[in-house]
Amino acid sequence: MAQHRRQKQRAPAAPMRNTGKRFTIDSFANFEARVGIGTNNQSSQSSYQFDYISRNRVQIEAMYRSSWICGAVVDCIAEDMTRAGIDLNTSLSPEEQTKIHAAFERMQLWDRLCDNLKWGRLYGGSIAVMLIDGQKLDTPLNLDSIGEGQFKGLLVLDRWLVQPTLQMLVKDFGPDFGLPEYYDVVADAMALKRQRIHHSRVIRVDGVDLPYWQKIAENLWGQSVLERLFDRLVAFDSTTQGAAQLVYKAHLRTIQVEGLREIIATGGPALDALAKNVEMIRRFQSNEGLTLIDAKDKFDASQYTFAGLSDMLTQFGQQLSGAAETPLTRLFGQSPSGLNATGNGEMKQYHEGIGAKQERRLRPGVTKLLDVVCRSELGHAPPADFGFEFNSLEQNSDGDKAEIAQKTTTTVLEAFDAGLISAKTALQELKQSSEVTGVWSNITDKLINAAEEELPDMSEDLPDANANPGQVEEPKPHPGQEGGNPVRRAA
Repeated sequence: MAQHRRQKQRAPAAPMRNTGKRFTIDSFANFEARVGIGTNNQSSQSSYQFDYISRNRVQIEAMYRSSWICGAVVDCIAEDMTRAGIDLNTSLSPEEQTKIHAAFERMQLWDRLCDNLKWGRLYGGSIAVMLIDGQKLDTPLNLDSIGEGQFKGLLVLDRWLVQPTLQMLVKDFGPDFGLPEYYDVVADAMALKRQRIHHSRVIRVDGVDLPYWQKIAENLWGQSVLERLFDRLVAFDSTTQGAAQLVYKAHLRTIQVEGLREIIATGGPALDALAKNVEMIRRFQSNEGLTLIDAKDKFDASQYTFAGLSDMLTQFGQQLSGAAETPLTRLFGQSPSGLNATGNGEMKQYHEGIGAKQERRLRPGVTKLLDVVCRSELGHAPPADFGFEFNSLEQNSDGDKAEIAQKTTTTVLEAFDAGLISAKTALQELKQSSEVTGVWSNITDKLINAAEEELPDMSEDLPDANANPGQVEEPKPHPGQEGGNPVRRAA
């Protein structure tokens, strides 16, 4: 009774208000017409799946060796990221900066960095080991312990030549946090066989970055750049090969033989006679197109038209170019097509993309490498203001170089005339500008060392109050004029 009484006292539910709101799905679908995703049509059955091409090393290497497009996709970006070099922004003297650049050339460090990027893009990961004489590879890198001449170069090992320690990860907070602490070199490597390398001694490059669970599936490496564009590559190569096969069928000739089925069914001398007849036609058909056949036979010639095939190849090439992040002019080496098309816009966008990849993929490794090279070549740590910028890939024309040379020369001479810099500093600035302009390249270190280091005394150029008013003092000669320091002016 008490339970029945409580149910009677319970207030009735309030009626739902019609607010006019409706829940919708953010896509279009018409189930009656079977249009849209989710309806019973072919598009609704489409999905994406894993290719895992990066795990198949043999197939990746076959693609790189046999397909020039795969080679260009891997090589172009890696080579463009390293071919222009860097410009040092530091208080180091020009002589010390020259030593650093010379060390990069002597030990072919840019080539090794390029190889590291190539194999990272091809296989999904690669490391470049810094070879420091007299130090153990399995110990953390101590920069202060690097002496002059100890650094010997880089050794590039791709992901299949090293085994990361997946159970021993970096626990110190920093950019390497969560990555393998050591890399064990396999027995089949070209050098450092069965040696363990500490992560602080390597410059690591991944291919395409993966999310966490996929990264675990790849032993904490990335994926090959060829994996994403595999379907576009197959479509392009299939279309190209199919077009090549059509060339053989561009001109087909047909002979209609009366009673052909009976001749084939009978066989024997009749079939042999037919074969001899066809062979005679093939052998004795002249270049004028004369064909000898029986009066009851019929001869037809069919030709295939290639209209629209070039447009289809172009479309597949553009899709492949977009997937490779490389413009057609760079990937295929073809001139831009279209009215007033120069390709400058595409190349500028490509160069900006290269700059972004340099900042993300290349700068950390080059920064670490410069710190080691500076200690090995100069014998001391780099200064606090040590920095660098990647040189632009865009080449200046002769007119642009001449204009830059003129402005640079005028600026340097004005600073010298104002007494702000010495003749030696002026010569150093002019020689440094020769890397961009090509002017003042004949200024040698001997001329620079022979120049005066003191700032010019500008009081000598002021007029003397006791001097003869009619007498005018000759101006002090600039560097390069007679009586001054030997500097060659720009034309």
